[in-house]
Amino acid sequence: MSVQDTPTELWGGETTKAVANFPVSGERVPLPVVRWLGRIKGNAARVNAELGLLDAALAEKIAAAGDEIAAGKHDAQFPIDVFQTGSGTSSNMNANEVIASLSGAHRNDHVNMGQSSNDVFPSAVHLAALDEVTNTLLPALTQLEASFAAKAEAFKDLVKSGRTHLMDAVPVTLGQEFSGYAAQIRLGRRRVENALPQVAQIPLGGTATGTGLNTHKDFAAKVREKLSAETGLTISAPEDPFEAQGNRDALVELSGALKVIAVSLTKIAGDLALMGSGPRVGIGELFLPELQKGSSIMPGKVNPVIPEVVLQVSAQVIGNDTAITVGGLQGQFELNVRIPLIARNLLQSIHLLSTTAKIFAEKCVDGIEPNLPGLERSAENTLAVATALNPFIGYDKAADIVKDAAENGGTLREVARKHGVDDETLDKALDLRKIAAGSSAD
Repeated sequence: MSVQDTPTELWGGETTKAVANFPVSGERVPLPVVRWLGRIKGNAARVNAELGLLDAALAEKIAAAGDEIAAGKHDAQFPIDVFQTGSGTSSNMNANEVIASLSGAHRNDHVNMGQSSNDVFPSAVHLAALDEVTNTLLPALTQLEASFAAKAEAFKDLVKSGRTHLMDAVPVTLGQEFSGYAAQIRLGRRRVENALPQVAQIPLGGTATGTGLNTHKDFAAKVREKLSAETGLTISAPEDPFEAQGNRDALVELSGALKVIAVSLTKIAGDLALMGSGPRVGIGELFLPELQKGSSIMPGKVNPVIPEVVLQVSAQVIGNDTAITVGGLQGQFELNVRIPLIARNLLQSIHLLSTTAKIFAEKCVDGIEPNLPGLERSAENTLAVATALNPFIGYDKAADIVKDAAENGGTLREVARKHGVDDETLDKALDLRKIAAGSSAD
């Protein structure tokens, strides 16, 4: 919806100026940030009334307007481009003006009482990220981990060729590979969880430069208490108000954890696409769910569309992390002034990973089936099983057998017999299940 399409404009002059000044991307400030601005300002009014600083009836009108913004009822009233003044001042004033119009309060004296853009806007960004990660991303990652874990159990007895450097290696089970994928997601989720306590430390109460000028000494603590009670999130005071005001390191750290998940997903999705390649001349160890036709010209072709989505999303998240990193290092003295940039990219990464993890689980991983002939073929034909002969005949003789088999054909067992290895030794050494079990088979 364009500014001109908005039915009734509730914003005022500062918002109008910002819209005129920043016709940059056509992309507005992320709605989670907008809604947290409403939530913060509504509870700030309640606290200011409790502290005797604001008329109770007016405070309740401000709070009601803030609640409506938090509920998404006035999303269209926030038209400012995300690429705006680096402190988010324009969006803070946008919220002040909309609430003032809804409540009859003064935008600065009442709605913005005890606040500055410099502490409110970054607080809204932190809390939006905390909220979205807690309630959307972490459940999606847990679901994806469970999907991989279920397949690890289902595939635990299916032996296949291992691969290192994309070359044949000693056998593993398909379940072992999927167990590794589940662990990657689990560890990635933990990294994100470990970053959240820092994200939960908000600079609210620091006002302009972290000193708390023009705010009551109890204001920030009381607002945090109300926000925590309302949302169930643990919101805390910063370890140091000047660190919290001047830097967005906690958001950079969270983005780094998201990047690790993107790296993991890239590896996993790539593996699945390769294992599902074929059907005649690829690796052909898995059947991925067939979701749609893969070609407008090649009949019957089916592509790994979900892994391809995962790979593209992962690339975007990694790119976003670079932008967030640059935004984080460009703060000066008492304020970081790349906050909208950080907010835009961080919340996009959280959203993309949340939706993609769920889609990956439901439309790909849950429907994967093993290609039993393909698995058997890869397990039986990998010459790397000769590694298991080393303790019996030595590395050099095993290497000669592998070279002979590779150059002249034949199974490893057949060629080993030709080199004088007896069947009893071969039976003992070349048990594929024991090889895949590794040291646990001893």
